[in-house]
Amino acid sequence: MVSSVGPHFGEEPPLVGHGGSGTIFLAGCSLLCLFCQNYDISHERHGTPATPADIAEMMLRLQRRGCHNVNFVTPSHVMPQLLEAVMTARHAGLAVPVVWNCGGYESVDALRLLEGYVEIYMPDAKFAERSTAERLANAPDYPDVMKAALREMHRQVGDLVVERGLARRGLLVRHLVMPGGAAETHAVLDFLADEISPDTFVNVMGQYRPVYRASGDPVIGRCPTADEIASARAHARERGLRLSD
Repeated sequence: MVSSVGPHFGEEPPLVGHGGSGTIFLAGCSLLCLFCQNYDISHERHGTPATPADIAEMMLRLQRRGCHNVNFVTPSHVMPQLLEAVMTARHAGLAVPVVWNCGGYESVDALRLLEGYVEIYMPDAKFAERSTAERLANAPDYPDVMKAALREMHRQVGDLVVERGLARRGLLVRHLVMPGGAAETHAVLDFLADEISPDTFVNVMGQYRPVYRASGDPVIGRCPTADEIASARAHARERGLRLSD
C-alpha cells in the first residue's frame, strides 16, 4: 500500500539538494508508537495498492523528475516486494541511491538481503530502555534489535559519504528528542559514538509534539523544551558526532 509519491524538500539537507528526495511513503509499519505523527498512514494504512512493478515505475519517474535519490519511508514490513521493485528499476536504468528510511526495528537477516541494493540507510534510534520501548511502542526488545540493526547497516555501507552536498552512500541516523528523555537520548548518542562510529551523521530532531495517543500522557503529553533539545544536540557535539540538520 503506497500512501504518496513525490519529491520531498523537508528531509535532511544531504538528501534534498535542489531536486528533492524522491519519497515513496508505504502504508503500515512494523512499530505502532503511541506518539506516531503519521498515524493515518502507519496505523490506519491509508494508501493505494501497488505491485512491485508499479513501485519500480514510481522509482524511475522520481529519477526522471530530478530527485537525487529514491527514499522508501517505513519500508520494513514490505521488504520482499520493495527488493523486487529495486531489482526491476535497476535493470531499467535507475542510477540514483536508494534510501531505506525506517524505524530501526529491523531484522538483521532481512537487512543482509538488502546488501548491494540499498546505498543509504536512514534508521531511527528511538529508545535506549526496554521499559520505555514497551510502554510507547509495545516493543520491549526495541533497544537490542535497533542496536544490532545499526551495526549491520554500518557494516554494509559505512559512514555517510557526501559529495558536492549530496549523500551518496552510508548511514544517517535520526533520533527524536522526547520530553523528559535526556538520559535515553544521551545513551542513544553514546551508543552511536562508541559502538557505531564517532563520524556517524545524526539528526537530533526537535519536532516532537503530542499527537495520536500521546495527548494527555503524563510523560510525553507535552513538547520538549528548548533546553531539552539544545542539551541533546550539545551532547551529540561533545561526543564528536556529525549533526546533519
